[in-house]
Amino acid sequence: MGTIDAPRSPIANRAKDGYGFLPAENPLTMVPSQLWSAAPPGRARDKPTSTMPLRRIYIFVGTAAMTLAGGYEMYEVLQVGGVTILEGLVLGLFVLLFAWIAFSFVSALAGFAVLLLRKREVLRIDTLGPLPTVIGRTAMLLPTYNEDAHRIMARLQAIYESVEETGVGHRFDWFVLSDTTDPSIWIAEEASFLQLRRNCDTGRLYYRHRADNTARKSGNIAEWIGRFGASYDHMIILDADSLMSGDTIVRLAAAMDFHPDVALIQTLPIVVNARSLFSRLQQFAGRLYGPLIAAGIAWWHGSDGNYWGHNAIIRVRAFAQDAGLPELRGRKPFGGHILSHDFVEAALMRRAGWAIHMAPTLGGSFEECPPSLLDFAARDRRWCQGNLQHLAVLPARGLYWISRLHLLTGIGSYLTAPLWLLFLLLGILISLQAQFVRPEYFSKGFSLFPKWPAQDPVLAAWVFGGTMGLLIVPKILAYVLLLTQRDNRRAFGGVRALAGIVIETLLSALIAPVMMIFQSTAVGEILLGRDSGWQVQRRDDGGVTPRELYRKYAAPTLCGVAMALSAYAVSVPLFLSTSPVILGLLLAIPLGFATSAGSRPGGLFATPEETAPPHVLLRANELAAVPGPLPTDALSTLRGDPATLKHHLDSIAPRVGRMRGQIDHHLAVARAKIDDAETFEEAVGYLTMRETAAVLNDRPMLERMMTMALGVTSNLR
Repeated sequence: MGTIDAPRSPIANRAKDGYGFLPAENPLTMVPSQLWSAAPPGRARDKPTSTMPLRRIYIFVGTAAMTLAGGYEMYEVLQVGGVTILEGLVLGLFVLLFAWIAFSFVSALAGFAVLLLRKREVLRIDTLGPLPTVIGRTAMLLPTYNEDAHRIMARLQAIYESVEETGVGHRFDWFVLSDTTDPSIWIAEEASFLQLRRNCDTGRLYYRHRADNTARKSGNIAEWIGRFGASYDHMIILDADSLMSGDTIVRLAAAMDFHPDVALIQTLPIVVNARSLFSRLQQFAGRLYGPLIAAGIAWWHGSDGNYWGHNAIIRVRAFAQDAGLPELRGRKPFGGHILSHDFVEAALMRRAGWAIHMAPTLGGSFEECPPSLLDFAARDRRWCQGNLQHLAVLPARGLYWISRLHLLTGIGSYLTAPLWLLFLLLGILISLQAQFVRPEYFSKGFSLFPKWPAQDPVLAAWVFGGTMGLLIVPKILAYVLLLTQRDNRRAFGGVRALAGIVIETLLSALIAPVMMIFQSTAVGEILLGRDSGWQVQRRDDGGVTPRELYRKYAAPTLCGVAMALSAYAVSVPLFLSTSPVILGLLLAIPLGFATSAGSRPGGLFATPEETAPPHVLLRANELAAVPGPLPTDALSTLRGDPATLKHHLDSIAPRVGRMRGQIDHHLAVARAKIDDAETFEEAVGYLTMRETAAVLNDRPMLERMMTMALGVTSNLR
């Protein structure tokens, strides 16, 4: 299984005594993949399930049949009097968008059948039996970027304790991989990490801070592989809000040992700890409908699965050999480092012959949700740019067609928003044309009967109802499944869950037009060349200021006003037919306020994880509830905490030789400001964030800074 028990360096030995942050380096080469040259020879492709071709025929034939039927009915609506250019555009958009809905519907039907019949997944991971034997070594990786240090360490401790309870904790090492740029948060991470190490009483916990966060999260993981990857068989990548039970982690590691052709197994993360109405809606919907959807896609994806960036186990050797990301040609936002790296990494490993699987029924995998619609839209904006970058990856040579479909699905999830908006606008334009343009009842040629330029309203209503049915039926199927599962039925509540589905559907219908505007705006900005940047995700309650509320929701509200006036000017029936969209846009501000407000757990949108929380969740929340240290500036924290100061100094990498004329401007300015200061407090006040970071990365300057505070010099000697 590789070089497992590599000897530790003196630094690691010191770690057991309370000093140092990292184990001995054991590098594993990771080379960027070549997307546009011939694909590498790769491994022999795994033998697919015998029924897999039939499963995929069902998905695509079913989608095509439903799309043809829906397209034909829409054509019947429009063809009365002949199809104009605008009507032709509407028909084309309808077929495209209806195919998207039909595709999701037939996949959900498959998921319903799988869960109803309790069919086991391809990997046959036993979710209830005794824990299997674990052979390989696994690294638990927690990349972080300017997150609340106390909370992430609380979650990590809960996961660590849960793994230790399984009795095979010695097979796992733990790494906090910091890309934090805020010096105060950086030092808070180190202090919290040392407290975590003391709490866990182990030398298998490590911390690394990366001063140059090139390529963001993917670069963070690649840097770890390049330093430590050869010591481990597998790695589990967590997010800052991730939780996983020890039972799930051990079963994943054992599955990787048992299936040497598998490169990645993705779990289904369940949303927990929702505090606002918006996040509770997402939590309820994800918990109730998510397993059905996941079971469906796992059923027909098979070994051609996808990767969602976290809460998944990955074979380190496969990732290093075949998942190195290239830098895309061109300028941002399309060029540069790939933001949505997970889809591409899965596609590259699959290209090399490795199997990619999903375990939708394993459980024990959790995450949190943005607390408000604005926070959700901000995260969505970053994902939108990353997914649109996949347009440059699609032509890559050697990708499996299913992998290209994953990329197309990711792209389509954002392009559908502006397409829906265009569909609505074209519908209004057609009505305006019928209202103000004089119709031509008789063609120039001979005709005994007039051509009436009108649509069939009754048939149009049936088409609309059928489309809505495809969206609602999967929710009904999820409820039917709930009724067949005794434990879930008790946790959700039969009548309460049904009421929750109704209210969630209504609120989601009102929120959808607002998200349509946000996503359409995001796509437009990206196409115009605006980069999303790298913002810190808010994870507290969803409270927003009135100023932010009015500013951010002004665009959807104005769109609603314009659409309402246009539709009403044409006809009352048109106004009524578009009223669901118009109502959602007009109510954008009150909806934004209401959904960002706090919401108590339980009640209408209660989930099993609320009514009967798993132990790892209870423990994480218990640890996070303990007050952490009050935030202060980095240098003051180090002055008052000699233990953290010693560890920090020990972790600073020695500076490599520089060429003459190469100056670290931030460090040079910091040195000048420190020379000009008369006291420690004065020096701290002079330094900017970047200058403070430069001091923290330079041992002589940091030691010099600390000597300005009484009582510290002796501790450094």
